[in-house]
Amino acid sequence: MWLVMASHNGQPGIESAAHLLKAGASALDAVEAGIRPVESNVQDDSVGLAGMPNVLGEVELDASIMDGRTLAAGAVGALMGYDHPISVARQVMEQSPHVMLVGEGARRFAQETGNTTSDLPTPDAQRKWREGMQKFISEQEIARIADRRELLPLVNELQKMQRQQGTVNFLAMDASGDIACGVSTSGWAWKYPGRLGDSPVIGAGAYADNRYGAAACCGYGELAIRAGTARSVVLYIKMGLSVDEACREAMRDLQPLLAVHGGGMSIRALDRKGQSFSIASSNSDEGYWIVTEQSRIPELRESAIFSVRQ
Repeated sequence: MWLVMASHNGQPGIESAAHLLKAGASALDAVEAGIRPVESNVQDDSVGLAGMPNVLGEVELDASIMDGRTLAAGAVGALMGYDHPISVARQVMEQSPHVMLVGEGARRFAQETGNTTSDLPTPDAQRKWREGMQKFISEQEIARIADRRELLPLVNELQKMQRQQGTVNFLAMDASGDIACGVSTSGWAWKYPGRLGDSPVIGAGAYADNRYGAAACCGYGELAIRAGTARSVVLYIKMGLSVDEACREAMRDLQPLLAVHGGGMSIRALDRKGQSFSIASSNSDEGYWIVTEQSRIPELRESAIFSVRQ
């Protein structure tokens, strides 16, 4: 039995991932192949090529990938100049002795391993970035933003306008029963340079273990980091909870954080038996895509809604 599931914005890559699984490819191959078209999607300003810049106008991309069979993982954070961080993350996992590379080190590694550079941000992302900046500072100040002595007050104001950004999640099980997951994002728009959310943090934004299952998150990444959300789901499954019960319990862990800080969270998960579940803490979640060996065509399913008041 094989299956692949993805967040709602994973539609551009879900069929490619399913095609590979149908042909007998590994879950890792399917996850990477599913995420890459999303990273290239110019209509998605939360991931890859069209990702929104940080407060300095620079696009910093984050991604991680994990192999549930070996518990090997790779991640990159604040990667600039490359629009396929998921592939760089996999190379970190398979070609280096490390799990995570960030900033200039991640860029250097991407270059050394032969990845293709990209001109980021795109003109549309630059326009959106500038329109947001213009609400708080003048054109003259925007032109000199890199020389600004203090960025934090401006970032705090900008984050009131858009506190979080989207993420693409892919989880897959191949015909051998091996499980993998991957996430990719450009993070918060207008964020402080160097900010990392949960996406590149193994155990927070994503986790996979063949013995129990896998989970991936999207939303207010800082909260998933504090709660270790993705691994919590897998550990709850290990403790005997069903995949939906595990997701709900992880949401209950997040409940006090969401109640204080606001924002939202979505969790998508599957267990080693191929049972899948998706839950969101707000009605803004747009569901998730799933393809199974039985269905063979993508199906958009609704996520269960978790109220932070429950």
